[in-house]
Amino acid sequence: MKELGLAAYIIPSADPHQGEYVADHWKSRAWISGFTGSAGTVVVTADHAGLWTDSRYFIQAESQLESSGFTLHKLGIPHTPEHLGWLKENLTAGSKVGLDGRLFSVGQIRRMAKLFYDKKFELETAVDLVENSWADRPKLPQSPVFEHDVKFAGASRLEKLANVRAKMGAADYHLVSSLDDIAWLFNLRGRDVECNPVFYAYAIVGKTSAWLFIESAKLSEDIKLHLNEDGILVKSYNGLEEFLKEISKTQPVLLDLSNTNNQIFNAIDPNSVHEGENIVAELKAIKNSTEISHLKKTMARDGAALVRIFRWLEETLQQRPVPEAEVAERLTAFRCELDHYFGDSFSAIVGYNGNGAIVHYHPEHASCANIEKHGILLLDSGGQYTDGTTDITRTVSLSEPTIAQITDFTLVLKGMLRLSMVRFPKGTNGVQLDTIARSPIWQQGINFGHGVGHGVGFFLNVHEGPHGFSPVANSPRTAKSVEPGTVTSNEPGIYRAGEYGIRTENLLLCVKDMENDFGEFYRFDTLTLFPFDLNLVDRNMLSEAERAWVNNYHEQCFEKISAHLNEEEKTWLRMKCGKL
Repeated sequence: MKELGLAAYIIPSADPHQGEYVADHWKSRAWISGFTGSAGTVVVTADHAGLWTDSRYFIQAESQLESSGFTLHKLGIPHTPEHLGWLKENLTAGSKVGLDGRLFSVGQIRRMAKLFYDKKFELETAVDLVENSWADRPKLPQSPVFEHDVKFAGASRLEKLANVRAKMGAADYHLVSSLDDIAWLFNLRGRDVECNPVFYAYAIVGKTSAWLFIESAKLSEDIKLHLNEDGILVKSYNGLEEFLKEISKTQPVLLDLSNTNNQIFNAIDPNSVHEGENIVAELKAIKNSTEISHLKKTMARDGAALVRIFRWLEETLQQRPVPEAEVAERLTAFRCELDHYFGDSFSAIVGYNGNGAIVHYHPEHASCANIEKHGILLLDSGGQYTDGTTDITRTVSLSEPTIAQITDFTLVLKGMLRLSMVRFPKGTNGVQLDTIARSPIWQQGINFGHGVGHGVGFFLNVHEGPHGFSPVANSPRTAKSVEPGTVTSNEPGIYRAGEYGIRTENLLLCVKDMENDFGEFYRFDTLTLFPFDLNLVDRNMLSEAERAWVNNYHEQCFEKISAHLNEEEKTWLRMKCGKL
């Protein structure tokens, strides 16, 4: 920094594709700070090293940053750029700020430039200070890519390409940078990023041809042949910039500023840039009938894995304490036994008592708590299957719960039920729906720091845009209306630091409900299948309609999950699927 005259250097959590989850090679922020949460930004100046992250990670960050030399800066609202405001306040006018432009979207760079304009900061956007500093940096992944069968995908590559081309308008080319969108578009999957079945690549869709920019060694000869038959040409991963320079001399290129990195953007002739939305993300979010049909079956199988883990835990606790990390490993083992299993959709959150209040807590054998026959356990987990992706949270009591625990659990359940049961007009967005789930908790003067829900992919990323439920009004995701075919999590929570965390999560499918003189209305179908712990429910806090919903849901859980269970497991599930 001193040699280059930089007053500050910014290190984000992203990779060149603006992914939330990244390969080890791109975990620069975790490498330099020691903080391993999925969201956060590091800023280094001559006399300060700071990490900015949101409330999901406050407890984790405080622990991991201890004695690191880094200062934790707590973001009041998730995903807002307070670190930029800090730079404005702490750097002198005319300072140079450096960053690696591959790791920032064009939109992010433009916002920085606008914010820094009055201080006359100079942005150096092509500075990589990590590569020569990180001695044992992991190599870029080289995992082989494989086909995702159309019997699961429900649409061929040619059908998907035709749908993209129909929305390209005047643009001759559409640049796609996001890994999950590329995987979906070409019906391919990989193992380059932990828990997300994606691979590092770029794509360009033209009016008659398409190009996949990828390390050729990742593709078998059969896949290359199939791609060529569908008019998809394979080119080198590192060849994208030269290709863009050539085609953009005369032809317009459509791109999304929010997920195109600054270095790639600079390779395009400015006169040929067409700014717009990522067409693929919009199409991918609407699950087709084949995907929905498979996903419903997947949920029943996944529910069987949950039966086995909770039953195993109950039996084992009669003999000995159980480390949180062992529960996560055992759950993965149970899922491994299921048809079409590929891997976990994220590292399981197993939070016993106070650890449950750490929203994104991941247990490790060296430091995790031992679960005993008393208290509260929060288990948030999910599986990747070739026929769907799951994400479920259940909080259970391991002994007689306190009145406070029952009240908190019932408030969370009540919020989840309100969103599950809501009818809403076409055009309703994620901020409005977030409020519905949050309102019972607000009424008691309580709140939580994360959004109520995120989109979920189909054998793809467990966090998927472009929609979601969040209180952040200016978020691109929450500005989106929620449309039929989208799958979104529903997961309100209450967290008592040092005591316990309570969260209940199901996945919701948006469907058409009715149409009348007031317009078209939608509702949600609940996809996730596993009962709630009724020992934690105060039935008097629930309305008659809410109690009826729970009773009906428990009947569905037993009916659909029991087909995958033996007789002893069915007996256990029948007991858990009680009525209010």
